[in-house]
Amino acid sequence: MEAVSYPLRIPKNVIYLAKLRTKEEHVDKSTALRQFLYLGARDYVMELYQKGRISLGRAAELLDMNTFDILRLVKKQGYPEVTVEQLKKSKKTAKSLTI
Repeated sequence: MEAVSYPLRIPKNVIYLAKLRTKEEHVDKSTALRQFLYLGARDYVMELYQKGRISLGRAAELLDMNTFDILRLVKKQGYPEVTVEQLKKSKKTAKSLTI
């Protein structure tokens, strides 16, 4: 996964949490902040997937995982199972985005 540098302002409470994580998990502050960012992004991608806004394949691509890992994550994290209607909506959305 390619990384880019991006300036941003981070709330003090998030910095405090990152410092706490550095002590608890023996990682540096930058790593802790990237982990927090990834967890938020993961939750957002899973929300889009659950709503049928993106396909299973696209969710896997965005999170740099394979589709089986996404399905395991759904089960492990207790995300609601995808319904047949959501799968149909996801396929329809994917087809409309195909050039």
